[in-house]
Amino acid sequence: MKNLIIVAFALGFQLFSAQNVYMTRVEKTNDNADKFLYKIDNEAKDAEYLGEVEVQGFSKNDADVFSLIYKKAKEIGANSFSWKPFENIDGSPADFNPSNYKINLYYLPKEKLTEQTGNLYLFASSDKEQRISINRKDYVLSPRTYLLLKTVSGEVYTISTKKLLGSTIKLQPKAGEQNLYFQISSTKIKSDDTGVGGLNLKSGDIIGLEKSYAEFLSTIYNKQKQGN
Repeated sequence: MKNLIIVAFALGFQLFSAQNVYMTRVEKTNDNADKFLYKIDNEAKDAEYLGEVEVQGFSKNDADVFSLIYKKAKEIGANSFSWKPFENIDGSPADFNPSNYKINLYYLPKEKLTEQTGNLYLFASSDKEQRISINRKDYVLSPRTYLLLKTVSGEVYTISTKKLLGSTIKLQPKAGEQNLYFQISSTKIKSDDTGVGGLNLKSGDIIGLEKSYAEFLSTIYNKQKQGN
């Protein structure tokens, strides 16, 4: 009897903590072979609205959640997305809630996407504080936050995880080079073999992220001030 109670409690907790992704609206579909799913802001006014998905429940496994959103998006031919805020009682947009949020899905021709260059994004993990050093300047990244740095062409950036057996990488961005995205992780993360919706570079606990996934993280994580 005791074992049955334990099992029931475990199943109940799993259901309570599970995160589900639902297609809540389909306006139309688009037939395209685009593999990417990029975040858009001002470009949304020129994009073709296709539908929306809703995420319910909280999960620390952001890669799995994005994979589910990506699959839903590709079912209707979306190649871009934006966060759709819920409204407060007074009609103002509510703050982002990682346990329940909606994503608008669009199709936008690639040539109309705003080219994003010259930025370095460094994401913390979903559940642990991360300490890093950039060119000997120390930073502390809170869980589910990211640091955004404007890079200077030709300058060398040395990023270290400040651990005895941690990782160090050196970057030297060129003029006009696309944004760089990395996540600082204390655990090993399996890479997505397709290179889409997951991870594609790895150096110990500094992991290079595919752009679509990184832009999703920049939507559900908080931007951290550089003074922290």
